Amino acid sequence: MRHTASVFLILAFIWLFNSGHYTALLLSLGLLSVAFVVWIAHRMDIVDHESQPIHLTLKLPGYYWWLFRKILAANLDVVIRAWRGPSAISPCIGSIPANQATELGRVIYANSITLTPGTVAMRLEGDTIIVHALTREGLSELHSGEMERRVRGLEE
Repeated sequence: MRHTASVFLILAFIWLFNSGHYTALLLSLGLLSVAFVVWIAHRMDIVDHESQPIHLTLKLPGYYWWLFRKILAANLDVVIRAWRGPSAISPCIGSIPANQATELGRVIYANSITLTPGTVAMRLEGDTIIVHALTREGLSELHSGEMERRVRGLEE
């Protein structure tokens, strides 16, 4: 039930933020549309702890801040390597262990790898992620496990 309430609050916030009109008619129509969407989602049984991970709410801002800084640093690294030319790039493919406790954790990990410039998660199979990296250093940084530890910290 708390996941359904969370979906309702998020959709209501999105509707209010995007609407910009706060007359009684529009507020009541917005309330009806949000309630209808939540009712459909509840009937389809698609609202659960993975589709609405409210247990991650308090830890996500810290993770997002860390990931934002990693994305900026990786962007700078890719730009510098592009300016230096082909000799600064050493593309490679490797497998990275994904030891997260849940499927959601593995998906967050794979998406975080893809969001970081210079690396792309190509396939997620069980407890392994196949990654294409622009450089061998990028792949070895993933092997160091810092990102994996941060994602596991979200789940705990």
